[in-house]
Amino acid sequence: MRRISKALAAVCAAAVFTALTVVLGLTSPAWSASLTQVTNFGANPGGAQMYVYVPDNRPANPAIVVALHGCGGSGPGFYSGSEFASLADRYGFIVIYPSAEQQAGFGKCWDTWSDAAKVRGGGSDPVSLASMITYTEQTYHGDPNRVYVTGSSSGGMMTDEMLALYPDVFKAGAAYMGVPFDCFANAADYPPGTSKCTSGTMVRTPQQWGDEVRAAYPGYTGPRPPIQLWHGTADTLVPYQLLQEDIKQWTNVFGISQTPTSTDTPVSGWNRSRFADSSGKVDVEAYSIQGAGHQLPEAGMAAYAIHFFGLDGTTGGDTTPPSVPSNLAVTGVTASSASLSWSASTDNVGVAGYRVYRNGVQVGTASGTTFTDTGLSAATQYTYTVAAYDAAGNVSAKSAGVTATTSPGTGGDTTPPSVPSNLAVTGVTASSASLSWSASTDNVGVAGYRVYRNGVQVGTASGTTYTDTGLTAATQYTYTVAAYDAAGNVSAKSAGVTATTSPGTGGGGCTAAYAVTSQWGNGFTANVTVTNNGTTPSTGWKVSWTWGGNQQISNVWNGVLAGSGSNVVITNAPYNGSIAPGGNTVFGFQAGYSGTNASPTLTCTTS
Repeated sequence: MRRISKALAAVCAAAVFTALTVVLGLTSPAWSASLTQVTNFGANPGGAQMYVYVPDNRPANPAIVVALHGCGGSGPGFYSGSEFASLADRYGFIVIYPSAEQQAGFGKCWDTWSDAAKVRGGGSDPVSLASMITYTEQTYHGDPNRVYVTGSSSGGMMTDEMLALYPDVFKAGAAYMGVPFDCFANAADYPPGTSKCTSGTMVRTPQQWGDEVRAAYPGYTGPRPPIQLWHGTADTLVPYQLLQEDIKQWTNVFGISQTPTSTDTPVSGWNRSRFADSSGKVDVEAYSIQGAGHQLPEAGMAAYAIHFFGLDGTTGGDTTPPSVPSNLAVTGVTASSASLSWSASTDNVGVAGYRVYRNGVQVGTASGTTFTDTGLSAATQYTYTVAAYDAAGNVSAKSAGVTATTSPGTGGDTTPPSVPSNLAVTGVTASSASLSWSASTDNVGVAGYRVYRNGVQVGTASGTTYTDTGLTAATQYTYTVAAYDAAGNVSAKSAGVTATTSPGTGGGGCTAAYAVTSQWGNGFTANVTVTNNGTTPSTGWKVSWTWGGNQQISNVWNGVLAGSGSNVVITNAPYNGSIAPGGNTVFGFQAGYSGTNASPTLTCTTS
């Protein structure tokens, strides 16, 4: 990888090398796990400020992550308001938290609009950020081969910028709510409301977008760093449509198809698309966050970026999917089942399992190379495919398809059970609904029941009761039930019933649900989901509790810590106080403790 000092030689060599040992006016760096401001770090045409977080537990040559705030924010604000510092504590990488000083009618933002910022070594913020990286490599012995960049909003836009300008410096990047490189024409095009880029109508061809990146560093022919892209589907400040433009740009730069090679949902509401080259290496990974506005990264998302970078100690940033399963074959059928086998896939790390698809819909997984699909209809043809996946979540393309036709069955049973009757709601909570119904009859025997919520199957029952969980408080749902027999015959659906979940507890129109997300030694992280149970949007929220032990919060993201000691009060951040009726938002924190770590009882109020 080329060194940044070489890249900046024409503009900043003297300034960089005269300032390598100056931190806050001292002659030696501050080797402590606290956020430290660095002055005189080198060439700084953008006038940016530098802050660095160096964890106590780190290897001799730690990786470097540049974490960039959004407009109106600051390095210290992004340090306290995101999860990257807590992840640095766990995995031993250095985080640079710069503060922007440029303005274009919308507060202090990262310069992604000027001509100087659109060409390598041209000046402004990109050169300032490159100087910070060189300083960190020299002063804290950061690994020049493991440098990454991430950011939110304006910082996400600058993430695209830095990957375009310095592809030989960065190993990968993750942009939250960003835009394609060279989306803004000039400073006048930057403020929302007057911006052509963020008007929601910015459309270019993949070739046009790709040419912008190639022009940023003329003559560069080396490898490009993979990029991870995040965007909320309800974002109106930086419209969701720009995610597709970002995908167009980077898939063109990598010379790969705009059709994803795999799609999945690693977390409910997080729809992930991966775009891989012919060898299976993922170059572009895009997340569409259902219902999210301009509020990323939410709790847990930073960890996905760190995993994408390969800094979480898992599989070294494995982005290579397994090979496609081969020799898929039908090994047997009955009136209600089909058995399959295939040849094992290979993977650079290891195959974790296989996904089995019937008529294009996943119906199960297998840890080995055989699978039996049950509950089928007699004398019916089905098409099957199989895909392999690994521990990092990479999924192969689907195998060639095979068809299986079930046998007629004993006596050729083609008679479905009777329709379930007397479906009723027997109870509700804030997050569940319980149902009961009268049993169906069948000429051979009823095997079970399928339960549908709002027309979509959510489960099965062997008896005549079912409880549907994971629901939203104060929300109406419609349920129906159908019976099926051993031959796979299915009755018509029952008459529907409606269930309205209760408002829940917590007062003030909201509830707060607490969940520990990770725990190690005497430390842990937790998420709190705040749900608006009212009938109008909230303008703000407050969650409070009293610790039963000696827990102490050290870092909060997506919220503001207002309490002290054992009495905790967390209020909304400036960007997530408004929650739609029935909607929710998530904040999180890192804390330390000794002894027990019992979950507290939360109180939630809205305004």
